[in-house]
Amino acid sequence: MARTQTATLPIIALPRDTVLLPGIVQRIPVSSNRPDIASLLALVYTRAASTTPNGRIDTVPIACVPLASPLLGPKGQLLIQDGESASNPASAPAPAPADVNPAKASKADLFAWGVAAKITGVEGRGTGEFTLLVEGVARIRVDKIHHGKAYLEGKVAYCQDEGARLDAALDDLFEALKLLSREFVAILRLSSILPRPHGAPALTPLLARRLDLFITKQKQPGALADFMANIVESSYEEKLQVLSLLDVKERVAKVIQLLDRQIGDIKNSMKITALNTTTMPFTDPGFPKRDGDKIWRPSKPRTSIKIGTPGARMPFPRPPRSARPSDEDPEEAQEENEIDELQKRLDAAKLSPEAAKVAEKEIKRLRKIHPAQAEYSVMRSYLETLAEVPWTTTTDDRLGPQTLTRARKQLDDDHHGLEKVKKRLTEYLAVLRLKQSINDDVDAQIQKAEEEMGAAEASQKNDADAANADADAAAADPSSEDKTKANANANAALPDPRSDEMIKANSAKLDVLRSKRMVDKSPIMLLVGPPGVGKTSLARSVAMALGRKFHRISLGGVRDEAEIRGHRRTYVAAMPGLIIQGLKKVGVANPVFLLDEIDKVGGSNVHGDPSAAMLEVLDPEQNHSFTDHYVNIPVDLSKVLFIATANSLDTIPPPLLDRMETIYIPGYTTLEKRHIAMQHLVPKQIRVNGLHEDQVVFTEEVVSRIIESYTREAGVRNLEREISSVLRGKAVEFADAKDAGHPETYNPQLGVDDLERFLGIEKFEEEIAEKTSRPGIVTGLVAYSTGGNGSILFIEVADMPGTGTVQLTGKLGDVLKESVEVALTWVKAHAYGLGLTQSPSENIMKDRSIHVHCPSGSIPKDGPSSGISQAVALISLFSGRPVPPTMAMTGEISLRGRITAVGGIKEKLIGALRAGVKTVLLPAQNRKDVRDLPQEVKDGLEIVHVSHIWEAIRHVWPDGQWPGEQEYSREQSRL
Repeated sequence: MARTQTATLPIIALPRDTVLLPGIVQRIPVSSNRPDIASLLALVYTRAASTTPNGRIDTVPIACVPLASPLLGPKGQLLIQDGESASNPASAPAPAPADVNPAKASKADLFAWGVAAKITGVEGRGTGEFTLLVEGVARIRVDKIHHGKAYLEGKVAYCQDEGARLDAALDDLFEALKLLSREFVAILRLSSILPRPHGAPALTPLLARRLDLFITKQKQPGALADFMANIVESSYEEKLQVLSLLDVKERVAKVIQLLDRQIGDIKNSMKITALNTTTMPFTDPGFPKRDGDKIWRPSKPRTSIKIGTPGARMPFPRPPRSARPSDEDPEEAQEENEIDELQKRLDAAKLSPEAAKVAEKEIKRLRKIHPAQAEYSVMRSYLETLAEVPWTTTTDDRLGPQTLTRARKQLDDDHHGLEKVKKRLTEYLAVLRLKQSINDDVDAQIQKAEEEMGAAEASQKNDADAANADADAAAADPSSEDKTKANANANAALPDPRSDEMIKANSAKLDVLRSKRMVDKSPIMLLVGPPGVGKTSLARSVAMALGRKFHRISLGGVRDEAEIRGHRRTYVAAMPGLIIQGLKKVGVANPVFLLDEIDKVGGSNVHGDPSAAMLEVLDPEQNHSFTDHYVNIPVDLSKVLFIATANSLDTIPPPLLDRMETIYIPGYTTLEKRHIAMQHLVPKQIRVNGLHEDQVVFTEEVVSRIIESYTREAGVRNLEREISSVLRGKAVEFADAKDAGHPETYNPQLGVDDLERFLGIEKFEEEIAEKTSRPGIVTGLVAYSTGGNGSILFIEVADMPGTGTVQLTGKLGDVLKESVEVALTWVKAHAYGLGLTQSPSENIMKDRSIHVHCPSGSIPKDGPSSGISQAVALISLFSGRPVPPTMAMTGEISLRGRITAVGGIKEKLIGALRAGVKTVLLPAQNRKDVRDLPQEVKDGLEIVHVSHIWEAIRHVWPDGQWPGEQEYSREQSRL
């Protein structure tokens, strides 16, 4: 009997042919066509959050009800028996359609019985679908269904088993169920060992032991019956019957019936035969093949052994491959053919001597191993890897009279600027070209020497053969004349010392010539620069210019040394490292490898040190014998052209950095960005956004405004995004005009005033040179830390009555603050020479305080480049002399007044020209940097080089009279 209690639960209609039993965990796939489950799951989460402190969803009960079957009645009784209706056909319910949608099921579509369940988990698939894990708790009877919500909800009655007391009949049934269940598990385990039909069930030993232990320890007959009913093969209606049986005795009896039927089916599908074996060795070559077949085949009569017979033994192990007849198994012949095919691939791979030796040994072992053994697949994968590694296969470089011209054109077409990188690559190509010319001459000399040595050896051999023939003739006819002639020929056949010396000389000459062959060791370059300047695309252009294959290896985030060196073959699922995998992919031994983001390789950890593993890869003296842990054979990487990229050198270990040739790629200047945009980015984005070149007219003014007011970066990625945004806006205007039937209203012209409509307000404001001047204001120069851009920077100094304090504002860095202090100290020390005080002992800051400010206070400013500007601003303030507004300056000063070199000259002067500056004061030590300036900047600016602050003062105020300048002039004359 069973006790009941009622409750109102949300209901999940199970998919067709799915039945959930108590104690069983079921996966329910949820897709877009089951919105009811999604709504129900939201309800469960809401109730769990409000009823439990930790929000566990497995505390909220739900109901899982299967779909009804047209063959069963409401109580689970069969309606059709032996082809006829079990009851009055008129009273039988109409069969449910086979295409009932569980999401829209009604009470008539659902079975009258189900289970109360709990949600134990939700597994996502990452594609918008997920799987619900539900576990049955107890049987329920569905009394009423409510349809008012997005999901089903109904009144159900719990039906719990009363298994506390076992009578004799139930106890006997329970023991029979246990015995059949254990026999079923044993048969499944045995059937997985023996040959079995395709699709037959199989168990692993561990799972079989766990199932047997579970069955033995089970104390509840009803729970064991539900468990076995879930794993035994049965129809959908039979599972519904088990679900509807509240009487434990009837349920156990039903499951016993299903188990007995399943065990009988498995026994009938298996047949074990005892085989006689022989230990007779097949050493007699005359042993007939037919007798051998008789020995290895089962002896007659065959003795059938039933499953479970005590003392039954498994068949003897499979005989060696060499002892089996070739026509015994077609699959074995296929395996032999595949091994032969693998042998041909290894022969065609032209392995190195060491690799060929290892491959020959492994292929012999492979032929002796049965394909079913785990080691077979491991060895085969290893041999296939050896066959795929390009040991000697190379790509012929496009080296000819037009090599350098073609390479320069390729690099210039793909990249603007980057002259240092292009120069280095052109040098490499020139060296390759010269080495090839030398090798061609050496090969011609080697061929000539080999021909001479071959002719000398052939002549010596012919003389010896003729002497031997005469000696044989003399032996057959022993006349005195013939003997004399034979003796003469025998003496002639003796080795000629001159001929031997000639052969030895030619051999030595060959060795010398072979040593003169030039060996190509590709450079290992490191391109360092900010993001977006074209480091990755530059490596691809190098491969195209050389005519080599290109492969990119992303090192960002690599934390395991095995990803570089590979895994040892002793591990499961071992595989080669990234370097060997890259060689396998390109199929040649001299590709161009791009090691992207090498500065982001992980350091030393529990998995090893990947950066240390890169030492052997990138060392020109070691990578000719790089050893991968998986291949375990030296591989020559000296022909690979490695190009690494990095954004910073700070995170690269010094030993690794020392092995690479570092080439710095600075950010693009404004002029370079404008050229790149007009030549590459604008045409590309016009095509990408579905427009033609005549439908949008981009001017240089528009591009310059985007560069100056909407982007501030070293590369051109954001510039390309902003250009794409503008073109998308023009595409919308063109599409609207075209759809309206008035394409003539569309204006293809794009002006500077249109940018705010497409890109919004300007993100960056450009400083413009002042038109008027006043004392204490000086124009400095700045290069932004993002790279590529420069501009002017105003330095404002004001004084007030005070006690000699100095106030600094404008978010100045420590270096910039120190520059102000140095400038103020120099001005105070030379105040009398500057005519600012009446006596040398007077303190210019005695009764005043000053305030130094740099506008754009929200932007951090730092760097040793404004010392000269600070000093001139202080002198201008104290003397009351204004500085010309079209004059800018940059440079750092020392306490002696010397002006030292600074960086970013190219970016600063381009920004100064753009801001309207006419004259620029630069440190004399930066004279070399002016050579790299664009001609447009050289023509538009007057560049004055100064080495001391007195020279700067003389150029700023040429009409001024400074007493201290005469002392400086005397010092310079003495020097």
